Amino acid sequence: MVGRQAELGQLDRLLGLLERPAGPGGNAGGRPAVLDVSGEAGIGKSRLVHELCLRAAGHGAKVLRGRATEYERHIPFQPFTDALADLDSEVVASCPAVVEAAPLLSGTPFLADRFSLHRAAAALLTHAGSSPLVVVLDDMHWADAASLELLDHLVRHPVRASVLLVVARRDRQTPAPLAATLTRGTETGVVRRVALGPLGERECLEGFTPDLDRAQAVRLFAASEGNPLYLLTLLQALREGASVSHLSTTGLGALLLHELTPLTESQRRLVEVVAALGDHARPGLLGPVTGREEAGLAADLAVLTRRDLLRTGPQGRLTLRHPVLRSLVHEGTDPWLRAETHRRAASELARVGAPLAERAHHAERSLSGWDSDAAAVLTEAAEQAAHTAPASCAHWLEVVLGQLPHTPEHAVRRRELMLMRARALGACGQLRASRDLLHQVIAMPDPENGTASRASAVVLCAVMERHLGQYSEAVALLRRELHRDPEPSPADYVELGLELGSSAPHDTSYPTVRSDVARTLAVARSLGNEAGVAGVLTVAALGEAYEGETAVASDFAQQAAALVDSLPDDDLRGLCEPLARLGWAEAFLERFADAERHADRGLAIARRTGQLHLLPHLLLCKAHVRVQTCRLASAVELSDEAEDIARGIGSDELLAFVLATKAHALVAACPLGDPRPLAVAEEAVAAAGLGANWWASIAWCMLGYAALINGDPVRAREALLHAGGPDLRRLQPSMRPLFLEILVTSAVAEGDLDAAGGWAERARVEAERLDLPAQRASALRSQAHIPHSLGDTKAAAELFAEAARESARSGAAFWEAYSLLLGAPVLAAGPDDGARRGHAAWHRGHQLAAAGGSRMLVALADMIQPTVADAADGPERRLAELTAREREIADLVTEGLTSPAIADRLCLSRRTVETHISRIYRKTGVSSRAALAALMAGRAPGPSFTG
Repeated sequence: MVGRQAELGQLDRLLGLLERPAGPGGNAGGRPAVLDVSGEAGIGKSRLVHELCLRAAGHGAKVLRGRATEYERHIPFQPFTDALADLDSEVVASCPAVVEAAPLLSGTPFLADRFSLHRAAAALLTHAGSSPLVVVLDDMHWADAASLELLDHLVRHPVRASVLLVVARRDRQTPAPLAATLTRGTETGVVRRVALGPLGERECLEGFTPDLDRAQAVRLFAASEGNPLYLLTLLQALREGASVSHLSTTGLGALLLHELTPLTESQRRLVEVVAALGDHARPGLLGPVTGREEAGLAADLAVLTRRDLLRTGPQGRLTLRHPVLRSLVHEGTDPWLRAETHRRAASELARVGAPLAERAHHAERSLSGWDSDAAAVLTEAAEQAAHTAPASCAHWLEVVLGQLPHTPEHAVRRRELMLMRARALGACGQLRASRDLLHQVIAMPDPENGTASRASAVVLCAVMERHLGQYSEAVALLRRELHRDPEPSPADYVELGLELGSSAPHDTSYPTVRSDVARTLAVARSLGNEAGVAGVLTVAALGEAYEGETAVASDFAQQAAALVDSLPDDDLRGLCEPLARLGWAEAFLERFADAERHADRGLAIARRTGQLHLLPHLLLCKAHVRVQTCRLASAVELSDEAEDIARGIGSDELLAFVLATKAHALVAACPLGDPRPLAVAEEAVAAAGLGANWWASIAWCMLGYAALINGDPVRAREALLHAGGPDLRRLQPSMRPLFLEILVTSAVAEGDLDAAGGWAERARVEAERLDLPAQRASALRSQAHIPHSLGDTKAAAELFAEAARESARSGAAFWEAYSLLLGAPVLAAGPDDGARRGHAAWHRGHQLAAAGGSRMLVALADMIQPTVADAADGPERRLAELTAREREIADLVTEGLTSPAIADRLCLSRRTVETHISRIYRKTGVSSRAALAALMAGRAPGPSFTG
């Protein structure tokens, strides 16, 4: 190594930390999970990384090396596959996730969604990282989209083992997704960055040119501008007789190509073949591709190796000395010869049974016109990559479509390939490109063999519009297709009607499509289409459940469940989305066990059949159930998985819903004061944008919930009013009492009992209409706040206790624990055996909270425990601890005076008054003005999340 002492010191420190186990976030003890090495071409990134590998091996770490290459950007997971090829076979075989990781290890197809593959990759690295492991991914500025997505997963979910990922890249050629991933990782501490700049003059002169005349050396350094590759190439040319004056004005490209001048024709052709083959340039492939005998080939390889034009890498692979040299040779090769090289390579790889992705790369590069054999390879590779690498799938289909003749005999095939490519584009987040392509499909003349593909295109286009938040456009598209002339076939009508029933409620309300859904159900029944009937029933069940029409929704849900449960999994392949709708309907109806059962079945089928876009809805349904039933750790994990998929799909609408659900889970799972729930809720609102639909409303509601628990009742109220719109009609009807409870609690915290009473009464009316236990429990809690604030502890205690019983009746353990803990201090202050009842309520609430992993409720239990324990002593003991000034200020608080008013009355500063109030809270164990007033009146204080 020449220079780079500061960087080498940083690497040594990282290696010293490598044996420390990573904790949550992946950077415990200051150890990052990823090292980002960046700089321009030739600046020494690979050399520095090589030195890191040597030192890591010296520390006893296992080192794996892989790299992306310039002309193979559509081969899925190439740098990871390259690196993992050197992983010990026993380690691979003993990993439980080895089957799911097959596409990474060998390019073997495995029918799974790419996010399952990401988790399998993380599991494999965790397994391999039981002892220190360094995984180098070089030239990642050329990485394929699937590799970048996997790297993003590993940055957001760092491997909790002794694993260091090293990413080397060129700054100016780094694609935006990779730059965003590494920037985000740097901000969270997961990524450590080493940016390489030019070497200094002294370093270069002492390290590279110690025997050269100083004046000459300085001129060469100035020409190289401190770039090691450029300087070494200048020195090579100088040793071969070039003049310093000539070299001082010669560019790097010209110098590198000049090295090819002494080569024979066969040697130069061999260099061109290696440049074309890239990392596939193994000795066994060179003979069939060049058509040369082994002896002559070996002699030329020896010469080229001796001249350091070719180098031998892992597994005998041949590469040119530097990627810059490869690029120059590749671009300078005659296009016909280059295509012929790829054609021969594709043929030989097919003969030896190489992975389809490798063959597809060469098939693509060999095309100069329509070639049905090459198109077949590309199409098969695209089908194989559809689930794990949709960007590669879309690219290969684009290549085929670009060559497919525009003739009538190919019209049906063209439509099929366009539809397949639109699905792939949608899966990898290119929603607008997918929609635009689908518009082309829809505009094409109907095929002679029916209109099924047209209807499928319309439905898929509506799905893309939904993901883009264009609900009105989706509904208009579907309605136009349903009323077109000629009318769609009955089978197509069912497909279109199902999507209309799914799309419209996001745009307006379910009643606007109720008649359309009824007609679709009748058509499906007339066809004897059980899957269609089940699908329409779930649309109706979810639509009515959302609107709070619980009796009608319950009937539809029961019919749908009976039909779905009677069908085998093979018949449910097309019913994953209905299973998601059924699960959500049952969740809104508080049939939590049924909801989770159907979500689990949908997840199993969706994973097996690669229906990626449905996974978030199924995962979130299950997460919602687990929040209600107080199983918080798994709820957060399910939300995390849904978030990964939503980000991959690229839909802001879907991401808003996912993050809102995740915020809900985090509020319950995190301790009080943790900033994560509020941050996630804020991101959910940002993703929702200016939308006023269901998911945007949910995002704002969760922001209000998180703000309330974070101690900001004003922001909570504003968020709920924004979510609900005029008269709060945009609040989800079937969950309105729960959302109104946020408004009630906020109003009580602000001391506005009139507003609180109005919201509480509305919550009661809404809950009675719904007749759902958990929603009734929410309304009861809202009502309990009013008498408690007015000093009627008996009425408050009865309402909290009834809320706990109602929550238990539905199995909503989280809300049962919450109700018990809110009511425990009030019960404890009651007459007779109040202390015992209060303690029993506290104990049961604490037990449920601890068992379910709700650190929020555990913190609440800890906060009120002294109040419950000391309730038998009455308020006198706690008030006796106050100083005379504190008692005076407490009396004024009880009279309803604000802090400024108290300061004026007592001739004190406002800050002094606030300090006294904080001490009063600490001594009395209360946390709000209302609770202090209750205590001063001889009543037990209730808990509050706001100060």
